[in-house]
Amino acid sequence: MQSQATSRILMIRPVRFGFNEQTAESNAFQDVKLAAQTKDVAQEDALREFDEMVRQLRALGVDVLVYEDTLDPYTPDSIFPNNWVSLHASGTVVLYPMQAENRRLERRPEIINDLAEHFHVAKVVDLTHFEQEGKYLEGTGSMVLDRMHKVAFACLSPRTHPDVLAEFSEQTGYRTVVFNAADATGKAVYHTNVLMCIAETFAVVCLSAITDPDERLMVRQELEGLNKRIIDISLDQMASFAGNMLQVLTQKGQKLLVMSTRAFESLTPKQIDLLDDYATLFHFDLSMIEGNGGGSARCMMAEIHLPLK
Repeated sequence: MQSQATSRILMIRPVRFGFNEQTAESNAFQDVKLAAQTKDVAQEDALREFDEMVRQLRALGVDVLVYEDTLDPYTPDSIFPNNWVSLHASGTVVLYPMQAENRRLERRPEIINDLAEHFHVAKVVDLTHFEQEGKYLEGTGSMVLDRMHKVAFACLSPRTHPDVLAEFSEQTGYRTVVFNAADATGKAVYHTNVLMCIAETFAVVCLSAITDPDERLMVRQELEGLNKRIIDISLDQMASFAGNMLQVLTQKGQKLLVMSTRAFESLTPKQIDLLDDYATLFHFDLSMIEGNGGGSARCMMAEIHLPLK
């Protein structure tokens, strides 16, 4: 059975980070007021947050592979590479269709070519042609994967289309669990990975965001059927990115649960005690990245499950 977590992480170091107008309509987690106040320092502060997160992850024993963003083309959200690529233990690389036109520019073939120098790449599944039909699937933002059992959980949104999900399933052999979810205002949750984190033996999930009772029960039963201990978070905690966590490993096999400081501080003592039974919790200040980008710690990390050559 494939491992759920990996010690190898791909991250993109930003050069022109900032509030992305093209994504704001569907991403309620972007803070327009903060963006206006921090326009002149967004890149500087985001870079500081990014570098500190990388420094600490490496100090913990995580193998972080960092690629520098480029000044041209302009890609304000390049810090979130998990939306355009996923890297699988089968040697499969999947490229995804993105809703925002300037996010499509984040896809960099030279990164895939470089990875292929060090890792075994058996095939590349390119789903980007769906952009021509206005259908999107933004990687492990749109889907939260149980890699051990090959199950993909996905809440439908303008960025997550069932037709692309079906093609992903056909190409990779993943079974899909599809549902609808909304935030406290009733707006569709833009990415599944802000409401759900699936780790080896547990799942953090905002069940109250799943508005249909039958779908909510289905998701609970699916997670329990995968032998996951459910840690349920509230809508307020979801809004603080408590669902946007990722379990990673150190090179010695220690289990870490990575999140932002905002997410950590939203957790109750009981939730922290529960999570601490399964993994060592680490958090980083990502205030600028979260406020302007509308994504958090999990979004910044693309797991490298490809086999080493």
